Parts: sequence; C-alpha cells; structure tokens
Amino acid sequence: MGHLFSKNGLRLKKRTRKLQHKKKKKRNCFLQGPCMLCFLVHSNSSGLDDDGDHLEAGVNGCCHNTITGISVAHIGGVGLGPAAASKLAERYATIASPEECSKYLLSPRELGIWEGQGRGILSAVPAKLIPAPALFRTAGVSVTVPVPVPIPNCTVDYTEMVCKRKCSEVHRCTPCKQPRCAFAAPDGGLEHDGTGGEEAGSNSETGHCHLPLCPVPSSSSSSSASASLPADGCCGLGLQMDSPHSSDSSPCCLNHYDDSQARSSDAVDHLSINHLPSSILLKVLSHLTVKERCLCASLVCKYWRDLCLDFQFWKQIDLSGLQQVNDDLLVKIASRRQNVTEINISDCRGVHDHGVSSLASRCPGLQKYTAYRCKQLGDISLSALASHCPLLVKVHVGNQDKLTDASLKKLGTHCSELRDIHLGQCYGITDEGMVALVKGCPKLQRLYLQENKMVTDQSVQAVAEHCPELQFVGFMGCPVTSQGVIHLTALHNLSVLDLRHISELNNETVMEVVRKCRKLSSLNLCLNWSIDDRCVEIIAKEGRSLKELYLVSCKITDHALIAIGQYSTTIETVDAGWCKDITDQGATQIAQSSKSLRYLGLMRCDKVNEETVERLVVQYPHIVFSTVMQDCKRTLERAYQMGWSPNTSNSS
Repeated sequence: MGHLFSKNGLRLKKRTRKLQHKKKKKRNCFLQGPCMLCFLVHSNSSGLDDDGDHLEAGVNGCCHNTITGISVAHIGGVGLGPAAASKLAERYATIASPEECSKYLLSPRELGIWEGQGRGILSAVPAKLIPAPALFRTAGVSVTVPVPVPIPNCTVDYTEMVCKRKCSEVHRCTPCKQPRCAFAAPDGGLEHDGTGGEEAGSNSETGHCHLPLCPVPSSSSSSSASASLPADGCCGLGLQMDSPHSSDSSPCCLNHYDDSQARSSDAVDHLSINHLPSSILLKVLSHLTVKERCLCASLVCKYWRDLCLDFQFWKQIDLSGLQQVNDDLLVKIASRRQNVTEINISDCRGVHDHGVSSLASRCPGLQKYTAYRCKQLGDISLSALASHCPLLVKVHVGNQDKLTDASLKKLGTHCSELRDIHLGQCYGITDEGMVALVKGCPKLQRLYLQENKMVTDQSVQAVAEHCPELQFVGFMGCPVTSQGVIHLTALHNLSVLDLRHISELNNETVMEVVRKCRKLSSLNLCLNWSIDDRCVEIIAKEGRSLKELYLVSCKITDHALIAIGQYSTTIETVDAGWCKDITDQGATQIAQSSKSLRYLGLMRCDKVNEETVERLVVQYPHIVFSTVMQDCKRTLERAYQMGWSPNTSNSS
C-alpha cells in the first residue's frame, strides 16, 4: 500500500509539471502534505474495497487536517477559474459511489481547483459518503454523532478521525487527575447520549490534549461495542489498547483510573491520624487525663507534644492523686500557662503553701480551687488565693487541719463572687471565721461543713441571714441544735439539706423546715435517733417536691414506710438501712402502694427476709432493692459483664 502511494505521488508530480510548468519538486512532494498513514483504513467495515478505504480515511480526516488545521487543498496543483470550479462542484454532487469519489480525491486537477478557491476538497464530498467513525459504530448498527467536529474552511461538518501515527502512545497525553469517564466536564459535562459537547483538539506547541470526555458504555451494548472499537485506538485518541477484548471502559480511561487508584492506594498507605485537623485531634486528646497526656500522648511526637501543651488543656488542670506533683511543677505550670481557671491538687502530698502561692500570683483568673486531704497546706496558700484570685467561685479545702479563721476572713474580704465552699473536717475554723465569710459572700449557694466542732448555731444563723441564695446546706456532725436549724426556714431556695448526726435535733424542727422550704428535694436525716414515724409521716405529706429521703439508723418502723407509700407521690429514693424494726410488711406495703418509688434501701434490716426481697424483685422490677445479698448479686453481674470469671481470678 505504501509503495502504491509512492508511485501515485510520482505520477502526480509528472502531471503537475506538464500542466502548470512549475519548478521542480522533490520526489516525495506528496508526502509533504498529509502523511500516507492518514489514508489507512480506520474502520472494521468490510463493505468497502481499497479505494473505499482511502475515501473513508480522507473523509474522516488526518492528523494534519483535524489537529493543525492544514487544509487538504494545500497539497499541490494550481487554481482554476470559478466557472470550472462550479462545474466540478456539480459533478461532485452527482457522485454516487465511494470508488468514484476516491478518483477525484487523488486527482491533481481537482486539488488545484479547490486550492484556487481557498476551500477544502472535503467540503464538496456528499454527506451520504461520510460514514460514522468506527468508535461510535456497533455491530451492524451505525450511530450518528450528535456533535461533529468541523474542519477549518469546510462548509459541511463531519466526525473527526485521528491519525494512527499521531498520539499513539499513552505518555504523549498529559495525565489527568481524575478518570476521564468518571466525571463530567466543567462546561457542560456529558450529554444524555454519553458524548461530550465540545470539539476535540490539541495544542501542538504545549503538547496538552483538550479532548471530550469518554462516553460511558452501557451494560446492554458493552459487548457489541467492543467488537466495533478500533484495535489501535480509543475515545478518538489513537491510544494503544491494553486489552482488545475489554468492554467495560476505554484504555485511556483505564490508564487514568489505574493511575488514580495507585495514587489513592499510596495515599491510604500513608494516611495517619496526624492528617486530621488539629481541632479534631484536640477533641480526641481532651478525653485523656492529664497523666495520660503528659506521660503518654506527649511522648508520641513533637506535633502531639505541642497539641498537649494547648491552652485548652491547661485551663482545667486535674492533678489529683499524682504524687510526682510538687511546688516546682506548679510554678512551671503557672509560668507557662497563665490562663488556668480550675485546678485540683487533692491528695498531692508534695505541694506546699509556696507552690500554691506562686500559682495564685501568676493565675489571677483562677475560679475553682480543690485541695482535699492536703494536710500540709495552711492559711498561707488560701490567703494567697483570696488575695490574687478575686474571681474565685469554688473553694473545696476539706480535711485541712491547719486552716483557721484568718484565711476565711481573707476570702470574705476579697472573694465576693464565691458560690461554693467546702470546709469539712477543718477543725481550726470557728464561728468568727464563718460569720466573716458569709457576710462577704452574699452569693453563696453551696455550704458544706462536716464535723467542724467549733461551728455552732451562731454560724447557722449568720448563714441564713446573709446568704439568701443558698441551695445546698450541710452541717453533718456539727454541734448545732434545733434552735440554729430553725433559721434555715428563711432559705426559700433550699433544695438539699444534710442534717446527719445532729445530736439535738427534734421532730418539730424538721417538720417546720419541710413545711417552709417548698423546693426541698433531698433531705438527709441519717444517724438521728430522734426521728420517728410521726415525723416521717409529716415529711411525706408536706414534702411536695421531695425526691430523696435518707433515714439510715433512725427510730422508725413499718408505719413510716407505709406512710411514705400512701401519702407521697414524688419520693423516688428511700434508704431505711439499719432500722431494726423494719419487717417484711413495711417493705411489701411501700413497694405495692408507692407509684414513684425507684430505690428502697434495706441494708441490715434483719427482720426483712431475703425470700421476701426476692419475690419483690420479681414483682416490681422497676424498683432497686438494696440488701447484702442483692448488692452482692449485682456486683457479680457487673463483673461477669466486664469479662470476669472465677477461673481467671484463681489463676491470677
């Protein structure tokens, strides 16, 4: 075939010399136009002979026509007059077969005529002789391309056909970031028929291809379409097929898809938790304790160390139980993080007044301070906190023997915003310090005292007079009497009252408090032998908001439990442990009559049989019955749920 074209080229050279008397040209002058490979057969159709194949190649275009825009009429020859051109156009209109058309396409006279007119020779080819490209043909069916690609200087549009020799390798096309058949183009995307709406082109200077998206093959025609695809091209690109029998997608798309899959798999291999936004990592690390962040997470890498030093983690510092904490550490924390608002140093035996004072001087915004069981601390640390941290709202310093009234006076003087204070088992505190504290802290809402042996009725009276917003009050084990407790009736916002182990507390005082404090929801009267059935009956009748009632080791019988079940519609928790006169009748009656009961404590109520409790557990599953046996069963059930077994326990 190539030899035949070479001889035709020589014959065209001789005829041109005789007719036009032009200067000599080289033997391969024809090859200076479109290349020979542009006229190879680009179709699987068997209905055309060699000449017809030439026609199809010429009609569908070559790399020079469709890409660089060079007209076929520039091949050679001379121009003729307009009359001859019109006559020749009429002759082309009468051409009925591809064989006749191929003769005119290879004739130098006709080439010269159309060159003189400045037009492409393909513009006069009848449209009926232009078949659809092989890419869009299926077995026995010809598909019309809705958006043809025009050739410059042509009046009739036709579907492009890319040269085999050009763009025949994958590496010649710039790789795309996404599979071309998976995403639509930004300027219109894929049409309903699956073809792109823009013409294909190429930039010869930059080497980048601007091509329409690959059509998405349908499942019904994939097998038939694969038979009509060119063996050497895909999607009009002329790319080499990876597998000629593949019917799912085109080779170029497969290449891009494989590349993207490889890149994505590499990215998955390199994915790390550090790729998450820092805000999410901070949220994850916030679920760790300070010990876990300092001793574990901060040692992972420098990035995690910086995250663990974020100011959000050092606003609320919980150092409770860490024996490594000392004064130097507190000084470092205070020097590096001056935005501390809450700190807990409970059970830190290595912390002394100097460290807490340094922290207070460097953290004026401190609001919550907790230091349970720090017996080494005294008035110096609490006075420094009061002087440097006027925004304190919570001070819990239980079980500090060295505290005296001096520190309480400092708190009353400088911390008017104080709302929550816990001074349990601070044996050096007296009424003088308590009165000074409550006078300077009118916003106090929670006050808890436990076994403060020098706090008497004077303190209770001062609390009731100067702190009208009190909601939680506790005087467990303090030497207060009914004359002091009666002042609490002035606290209309009181919701929790702890009167455990008040030696001189009578029933009339308790009943009066319940009548006057309508918001009371929890009342603790444990260890008061003066509380009897009559007092409990009044509490059940008058306590309209009461939900919790603790009567451990009180002088009550079954009548108290029966009265609670009969008169109260709000009480959910009743603890009657260690009440020796409670029997099966009281436990059964309160379980049957109370509609709000959810917990009944019968610990060490020896007159209540375990068989009765077992029956009540079955009959009233919504109520939790607390006895020695029932608590042991619940403990074993929780242990089994967590994976514990007796065998593993013995082996360990």
